[in-house]
Amino acid sequence: MVEAFIRHIRNKTILDPSKTYLLASSGGIDSMCLGNLLTKAEIPFEIAHVNFQLRGKDSDDDEEFLRKWANSCGKTFHVHHADTYSFASERNISTQMAAREIRYEWFEKLRTERKLDGIILAHHEDDQIETIFLNLLRGTGIEGIYGMAERRGWLIRPLLPFGRKEILDYVLTNQIEWREDSSNEKTDYKRNKLRHISLPALYGTAEDAKSNLLNSFARLKDTGKAFTALFDNWKKEKVKEVDGLHIVQLADIVRTTGAASLLYFWLRPYGFNSDQAQDILETCQSGDSGKLFESSSHLLNLDRNQLILAPAPVDFDSITISENDIDFTLPEGRYEILKLDGKEDLDKTRQNAMLDLERLNFPLEIRTWQEGDRFIPLGMKNAKKISDFLIDLKIPVVKKHAVKVLLSEGQIAWVIGFRIADWAKSTAATRKLLYLKKR
Repeated sequence: MVEAFIRHIRNKTILDPSKTYLLASSGGIDSMCLGNLLTKAEIPFEIAHVNFQLRGKDSDDDEEFLRKWANSCGKTFHVHHADTYSFASERNISTQMAAREIRYEWFEKLRTERKLDGIILAHHEDDQIETIFLNLLRGTGIEGIYGMAERRGWLIRPLLPFGRKEILDYVLTNQIEWREDSSNEKTDYKRNKLRHISLPALYGTAEDAKSNLLNSFARLKDTGKAFTALFDNWKKEKVKEVDGLHIVQLADIVRTTGAASLLYFWLRPYGFNSDQAQDILETCQSGDSGKLFESSSHLLNLDRNQLILAPAPVDFDSITISENDIDFTLPEGRYEILKLDGKEDLDKTRQNAMLDLERLNFPLEIRTWQEGDRFIPLGMKNAKKISDFLIDLKIPVVKKHAVKVLLSEGQIAWVIGFRIADWAKSTAATRKLLYLKKR
């Protein structure tokens, strides 16, 4: 096993004898095997151990066992005493999850302080299979097949090619001592149920069941990588960004193989889940225009023949503008307030407004538009509902929520970013202009 281990870490270049690492050790069979292999491979390391104080004297005996081992092989030993139950209670998480967060947070803190070159973990082949099945039970999809990486960031797992039986044979042959955690034998947790009940039953169906599983997972992982490349190409070609919106044409979804997966991978970073992706696809196929989907941070709307993704509007409290103000800030950006001579050339861009100052009465108010709001758009004679005005402009539902209006004594003078009201326009008789200019 020593030769295979050294060959593996050299071929994959995952460990460097010229660097020093942090070995995370529980004192169990896997980490003690790994510590021995690292020593024989002449990989420098320090030892880190978390005493979770969950098993009374057994936890303290684990710590003392590792301290003696570290002293015997001349390794720096670090220990962290954690109040795991309090940590779990404070964060309202399970004890298992608390232990995981405690150890990884401390390992990284220690690595940074000691300027070490990585955190070495003792996960092996059987741990990998258990992790993959746990991922599948959580409904993670094809990415759950990937399991644990040999190296991800500062975390390094050099034992992944080796199985539990191989590790046991090695420590027995080399008379390596280890500590047994009795909780590993309990079947209260999903992983232990898999380890002691489900997977042995599965392996018992055929002599080569385990190796076939590993081969299948490897092939599925490669398939997943191929899909990722296809998705990246699809996204680059089909997802367009316009004025802060992400837009996909309906035809580029409903006519595409694997559309639900494409939608999920596109929308997942914006808080949508796989069930929503399936619902969105069905909506696209039915052509139910106008339907709106929400995540914690974004809105997605089927608008006629396209899907439009936008950030969810932030809560906006109305603001007032006094006569002496020189600027104001909206979620969309900052605006300057300028008072100009009426003979200035007009700025006719939609994002800015030039209004007849003498027709306005301060303080002005800015608020989100409301159902029932009306105004007379520039160039028209009759009042129009804001809702109808936005429909006429084909403003997507996901943008309508964020539209704001400027009012003078309750009368709309400007639908901000779209159109000023006819009554507030500059005319030949205008002597002073109020210029609201976006920066």
